[in-house]
Amino acid sequence: MSGPPIRLLRRSFLAGLGGALSGLALGSFARAAPSLPPAVDPAAKAAAEAEGAGLRPNLFVHVTPNGAVQIVCARSEMGQGVRSSLPVLIADELGADMSRVEILQAPGDAAYGDQNTDGSHSVRGFYDALRKLGACARMMLIAAAAKQWKVAPNTCVAHDHAVHHEASGRSLGFGELAIAASKLPVPKDILLRPKAELLHVGKELPLLDGPAIVSGSAGFGADIVLPGMRTAIIARPPVVGGRATAHDATQALAVPGVRAVVPLPAPTPPFAFQPLGGIAVVADDTWSAMRGRAKLEITWAAGDNGEYDSETYRKTLLAAVGLPGVVVRQVGDVGAAMAGAATKVEAVYHVPHLAHATMEPPVAVAEFHGQSCEVWASTQNPQAARKSVAEALGLDEENVTVHVTLLGGGFGRKSKPDYVVEAALLAKATGAPVRVQWTREDDIQHDYYHTVSTQRLVAGLDAQGKVVAWEHRTAYPPIGSTFSDTGLSAPGELQQGVLDVPLAIANVRAENCEARSHTRIGWLRSVANIYHAFAVQSFIAEVAAARNSDPRDTLLEIIGPPRIVTLQELGVETLPNYGQSLDEHPIDTARHRRVIERVTELADWDNRQKNGRALGLAVHRSFLTYVAVVVSVVHGPDGKIRVDEVWSCLDAGTLVNRERVHSQFEGAVVFALSHALYGEITMQQGATVQSNFRDFRLMRFPEAPRAIHVEIVADDGPSCGVGEPGVPPVAPALANAIFALTGQRVRDLPIARTFKV
Repeated sequence: MSGPPIRLLRRSFLAGLGGALSGLALGSFARAAPSLPPAVDPAAKAAAEAEGAGLRPNLFVHVTPNGAVQIVCARSEMGQGVRSSLPVLIADELGADMSRVEILQAPGDAAYGDQNTDGSHSVRGFYDALRKLGACARMMLIAAAAKQWKVAPNTCVAHDHAVHHEASGRSLGFGELAIAASKLPVPKDILLRPKAELLHVGKELPLLDGPAIVSGSAGFGADIVLPGMRTAIIARPPVVGGRATAHDATQALAVPGVRAVVPLPAPTPPFAFQPLGGIAVVADDTWSAMRGRAKLEITWAAGDNGEYDSETYRKTLLAAVGLPGVVVRQVGDVGAAMAGAATKVEAVYHVPHLAHATMEPPVAVAEFHGQSCEVWASTQNPQAARKSVAEALGLDEENVTVHVTLLGGGFGRKSKPDYVVEAALLAKATGAPVRVQWTREDDIQHDYYHTVSTQRLVAGLDAQGKVVAWEHRTAYPPIGSTFSDTGLSAPGELQQGVLDVPLAIANVRAENCEARSHTRIGWLRSVANIYHAFAVQSFIAEVAAARNSDPRDTLLEIIGPPRIVTLQELGVETLPNYGQSLDEHPIDTARHRRVIERVTELADWDNRQKNGRALGLAVHRSFLTYVAVVVSVVHGPDGKIRVDEVWSCLDAGTLVNRERVHSQFEGAVVFALSHALYGEITMQQGATVQSNFRDFRLMRFPEAPRAIHVEIVADDGPSCGVGEPGVPPVAPALANAIFALTGQRVRDLPIARTFKV
């Protein structure tokens, strides 16, 4: 590890930070009911006020007179290490001693900028901004020291938690300068350090929350306990858009510990972040609430989605891709090129709905105060939670406080605050603090599901086997259907493996086919890249087989030579590019080729079908990061196909925390293999069939690869995404490996539907 661990703050966050912050410090979440605060004696009050003074040049940095540096993390920690990474950018730029840094968790507030911890955006979106926040404080501390010493500021430097004047050998600690610096104007022109002076950035850093998580002392949503708090378990409509037409609460209320049975309002389309409605049982404890819910007698009306059936809808999507859709990408004349092709390769791929299945199901605590509401939630999106609670309660947003706890996984599910609104509504209805706890069954059966997708790809080959035409049709209910009445994808989803795939092919056409949603669709880790990468990378391997060539050689040929791919070559007018400039983050095929060449070298690709193993390859660019994956499969002693080994190579530009990058990519492999092998949510009569891990399987320890290798092939250039890009290439690499081992194609997921795994 590089440098000493950052000390975790174990007391409540100071009120204020200029009146804008009211967050909780790390570790301050109680596991037992907290006692009321004792009376404060004058000496303690004076000490607290002295510590509260000091330098606060912005919302994120506070240098106290006692020398502590408090740094605010405005993003949510869900195991990805954001609290171990983002504050380091500020601390290194400031020159702080990491052992004297305290990390504070920000509440939900627009003053912090975008707090939605989603889209692999935390580092790439805030790298420069956070450095500037730290540099601002450093410049003010240097200015204060220079003023005291009567020297030029440019003759002073800040490092090791102090400002130094090297010519005279003088130094002053940050705490000694904090009050004087606070009286100086905040500089407008911020000067960043040379990158080489960032002592911890780019190194392997410790996971700060790791010890608390392992010991059980970390504070998650379900760990919040307030005086007089009650727990609610909700019976939600089995079908999205359904409602309770009648209910009898007599037996539920007879359960010891049950305090109330509260109907919740049914949502109206589009569902967005509204709760699903239903009947809540509010009790003294979780077990009583669960027993009470089981005793409810409810009559449900299914509503408009009651006929939704997965097998029927599969045929609907297949029919959709069998007809022309809306052209979203076009180069050359695909029709003419297909007509003149010597050979055609065609395949249809299908990926089912998936659930997020985070280890910690959704949970939130709310306390209603009449004209205000306070919330504690394991949320990825505290600002959306704040806004949604305010709207549901009829409050102004400034009267809603959202405290962010640790998240036991998120994957995009906890960006949707429906469960937070449930807690707020029940706190208001009962007049007591309420914790809404979702069970595993609730989580699986009432998710914002990853969408179901069908894709049809056709390639035309000339007499020499060169691909001269490419047609790609994709159909899936888009995420936008959760927020509006639409059946067509937005560019933000189509850029994820349709619009942005580099193809050195003269004639290319991609079409978006309409597909209507009958359940809540939400983003899941890597979003549309999952099904698009599966189809495209599997299909390129099919093309290789049709022309009897090495899949790696075919992949490199279709990607084409090293170059920056233009919009004209892509056949599109614009590209969202994950919200980043194409000038700064172009589509660079040299980076595709680099990760392919390196990962196949590591996996000994030339011996890909020896010693009982078979290798499969895939590459994909998502969230601006380039990732290539090789999967090795073997036949186990029982005849089942077993994933033996996985290699993943990535180019994500400048990194902050290399240890977390490795961990994210190792986790991405297991996450992706779970879904590729077993992941499937199906609907019958509008309701979800699966209910727990017995029928929504995740990969188990004995099934995991014996080795997962992660290599970073480059670490310069602008920062790219890390949390999600490791997922998309895994499923197609696995499918291609299974073909190499068995001679059978995988076109439908999950693989367990067809193969013994």
